[in-house]
Amino acid sequence: MISRRAPGGAVEASALVSPDQVRSAQEVLVRPSPVPAAAGVYGWHFEQSPHPDLDAGRLLYVGIAPRFMANRTSTQNLRKRVRYHYRGNAAGSTLRLTLGCLLGLELRRVGSGKRMTFGKAGEATLSQWMADNARVCWIEQSEPWDLESQLISQLDLPLNLDQNGHNPFHSRLKEIRAQARQRARELPISS
Repeated sequence: MISRRAPGGAVEASALVSPDQVRSAQEVLVRPSPVPAAAGVYGWHFEQSPHPDLDAGRLLYVGIAPRFMANRTSTQNLRKRVRYHYRGNAAGSTLRLTLGCLLGLELRRVGSGKRMTFGKAGEATLSQWMADNARVCWIEQSEPWDLESQLISQLDLPLNLDQNGHNPFHSRLKEIRAQARQRARELPISS
């Protein structure tokens, strides 16, 4: 079972670190999707590491849906976010941006030049890499931002940047992403 709760309703971090089941892109993108249209925290495991300094086969990233919004209500939920990470683009997914940068895909400015993606071919390559290697699990949680902060402070989550300056991989990842953005700014806007 993917959503595991301890007595009294407390959510166990172990449901993300050592889940009973992780789901592939093929399993998540079917209709009806097994991912609930509910608030929660999701965790990403990778069968192949996106970077030689990171171990494969373990939790490397957590995210939430919806994010905390003080002045409006988010329409995001676990199903929308997880599906977007598998098939969206780097402009709308920090996970995709991170993975593409680690895998050496070329980041490009697109549209008006403010958004950055890996272009049609690069995003397709990334989607295929994720289909082959990325596996996801989740926990339903009504206010996921609180649990996300706890997980980032307590676990080794090298692909998370926000709230994660204490992680040994943080500065390296930040540098890799900054270099990719700088190169993208130097290139012409992609069609």
